[in-house]
Amino acid sequence: MRTSEFDSSSEEDAGDEQLTPFHISWVPLSVVECSQFLGICALPGCKYKDIRRSLDRDVEELQIQGVQEVFVFCTRGELNKYRVPSLLEVYRQRGFTVHHTPFLDGDAPELEQCCQILQELQLSLQNNRRTVIHCYGGLGRSGLIAACLLLQLSLTLTANKAIEILREHRGGGAIQTVKQYNFLHEFRERFSAFQQSREGSRERSVSRFDEELLLRCS
Repeated sequence: MRTSEFDSSSEEDAGDEQLTPFHISWVPLSVVECSQFLGICALPGCKYKDIRRSLDRDVEELQIQGVQEVFVFCTRGELNKYRVPSLLEVYRQRGFTVHHTPFLDGDAPELEQCCQILQELQLSLQNNRRTVIHCYGGLGRSGLIAACLLLQLSLTLTANKAIEILREHRGGGAIQTVKQYNFLHEFRERFSAFQQSREGSRERSVSRFDEELLLRCS
């Protein structure tokens, strides 16, 4: 399937219709002593209700702004619903590194999934890769992940300050639901417990391995 055929109706009359503006918000991470910026945007190419975007133009804008890595939190079902079913394939064809870690709209990820996302995000930023994250609107799920990243990079930043920073750059709709708000405020404590649990499991595994090795050698 060629890129231009990803959706037979997706680009129809795109040059003539009034398209919904596509904007990437670049959140400076200098507040957590990181020289990088994290990009947040809404779903490229989305066509739903009164939203009309051109996938070709939106992806081209990502390329123009030097984006190399894209984190997508929309589910496959959402990509179909919003008429960009081949978005992930289009990204790969255009040379982006794609991280697809979906979780439901208005929801928060499982803690293990969140830690995986943050680990991959930090690796991208450490490698000076220009990185963008998005869900459907670039507000709830994306705002939550970006705020968790800020909290992970700074031990002194508060959850409320992280929300304030995100809303300054993405608008008042960032961090949308009570579940997301609570997840963010509980993040540090839950993350610490999760890390201790993993370290304990690792130590137990090493201990069992040592015991088995001693038995084999005796």
